[in-house]
Amino acid sequence: MDDRTSLFSSPLFLGFEHFERLVDSLSKAQEDSYPPYNIEQIGEQGFRITLALAGFQKESIRISVENNQLTIRGKQEADSRAVYIYRGIATRQFIKTFVLADGVEVKDADFDNGLLHVNLLRITNPSSVRVVEINSSNPKKIPQRKE
Repeated sequence: MDDRTSLFSSPLFLGFEHFERLVDSLSKAQEDSYPPYNIEQIGEQGFRITLALAGFQKESIRISVENNQLTIRGKQEADSRAVYIYRGIATRQFIKTFVLADGVEVKDADFDNGLLHVNLLRITNPSSVRVVEINSSNPKKIPQRKE
């Protein structure tokens, strides 16, 4: 049993357990600067994540979105025929994860000249107000008229 208390254990945060799990997973995530990336704002509602993936082929990169997490995986194969005198460019695999806010969707992705561009779009829904009807748990019966 876990004895730690959490902000999300407060009764004011009903239904936010998934945020607690998300915070836990982010805190456990290892910070890795490879591959280097940029995040740009494109227009009013757009974003672009650009990863520098020199030496990777498009077929060796996989992009997935699950539970508001954008995950980009890459696996670079070493050339078994190469004989290196000096090896400064490592062949390696990576997993890069980005947490997307609610309402942010992956629009598309492009791979050009060793740069992977993942385009994101913020979808804005007009806020709506919904009136909740109050029911009585013990309704009083209204006498029926006899005719």
